[in-house]
Parts: sequence; structure tokens; C-alpha cells
Amino acid sequence: MGLMEGKKGIIFGVSNQKGIANAIAEKLFEQGADIAFTYANAQMESRVRPIAESMNAKLIMECDVTNEEAIKNVFEEYAKIYGELDFIIHSVAFANRDDLQGNFSDTSKAGWDLALGVSAYSLIPMVRYGKPLMKEGSSVTALTYLGSVKAVANYNIMGVAKAALESSVRYLAQEMGEIGVRVNALSAGPIKTLAGSGIGGFNTMLKVAAKKAPLQRNVSLEDVGKSGLYLVSDLASGVTGEVHYVDCGQNIVGMCKADAALANIEE
Repeated sequence: MGLMEGKKGIIFGVSNQKGIANAIAEKLFEQGADIAFTYANAQMESRVRPIAESMNAKLIMECDVTNEEAIKNVFEEYAKIYGELDFIIHSVAFANRDDLQGNFSDTSKAGWDLALGVSAYSLIPMVRYGKPLMKEGSSVTALTYLGSVKAVANYNIMGVAKAALESSVRYLAQEMGEIGVRVNALSAGPIKTLAGSGIGGFNTMLKVAAKKAPLQRNVSLEDVGKSGLYLVSDLASGVTGEVHYVDCGQNIVGMCKADAALANIEE
């Protein structure tokens, strides 16, 4: 019997087969999970629907996360089909391309509101409308990145949004713990995905990350998928309010040999 046998839940943010959310979905499905999927708009439906259908999804629904009524409608439909909710996965993030390069001080108010609204605030109504369907042992997992706690070139407003997301995870973990529901964040290292390609200088970021990481490589979709399965499953039954790093150890490194070499410093 799989780790997720008899478990059912919903993933917000699968966008293509080479994304982090899909990697997690695949691992959950392999272990017996029944998964509902959403897509952002009609344009994204053609990418998401084949993935969802390949995993026998009973609900594949459009959801603009900037519209709280749309989020509420998703959970109402979910309740009709699945009843109880064992997990929510939040893999939703967006910022204007212009705000992911150049000077952070050039971020506009509109760009700030958009990035934080989509990438951080959206988790709150998901939990609000999902809470009545959840029970002891259910979980919520949000995807984040190291740019929330470290200054990462060109990550800019998304770093602030991820910091807000991680703080929200802690407050939600405190609230949801009262009914036995866990809330965590999974911080994946840089991976060559469609989302990552929107960050200026991303290919350079990948090369540097591999040099700095203790494991001397970048994290893979397989790595992240397995870590997502761990957080969602009962294997992490005592874990809540945490930011779980899966980045080959990059987050622990201050100065490394590669930094010294770049600075032409002799040992």
C-alpha cells in the first residue's frame, strides 16, 4: 500500500510537466493519492488538463487566485466530489518580468501588490476555505525559495513575497495546529523550470548554485518531488511551521571555495 493510499487533496499551480508542482504531484499519485487540479486561465488549461487526466483527476478547474470568490468556488466543487481534504499544495507565484531584474528600488506599487497578492496572500483564502474540510492529520504545503531570507540577484520582489509566504506559514501552522493540521513550506534550490526562466541571469544562478552547494550539484525535480511527498505524508506527522530546504545544502553555505577562486584569493 502506498504512503498516500486513501488520501485526497488539491494542488494549485501545476503549469507543465517540467515544473516543481508536477514533480510533487507525480510522487503523490505514485503513492496512491487522489488529486484535484486547478489552472490559472484558459491558456493554461491545455497544459494542465493532460497532466491532471493522466493522474485520473476528478476535478480540473480554472482558478484565478487573485479572485477570492474563484478560490471559494474551487473548494465548494471539491467538497461535492471528494468530501474530506487531506492536503493542499500551494505552488502559485507571479511577478512582473520587469520587477525580476534591475534595481529593487524601482519596484512599483502595482508590481508589489501583484507579486505579494498572487504569491503570498493567496495561501490565506486557500486555507480559510479548505479548513472546514480538513481534519487531524491533514496538511498544507507551500513552495518557497532561499531568496526569502537571503538577497538573491534579480529575485527582487519575489524574495519579499516568499518572505511573506513563509511568515504566513508560521501563523497558519499555529492556527491550524489546534485541529491537528500541519502547515509547512518547501524551499527548493534553483531548477531549470518555466518559472525560473523568468528571473534575470537564471542560467548563471544555476551554475553558481552547483558550485556552492555541499553536494556540488543542483537539486533535481526528483529530489523536490520526494521531499514534497515527505511533507504531505504521515512521515512528517510531527513537522509543522517549518521551512524544509531541499537544495543540496546551498542554504547553509556562507563563503565557499568557489567564492575564493572568483576573488583570486590564495589559500
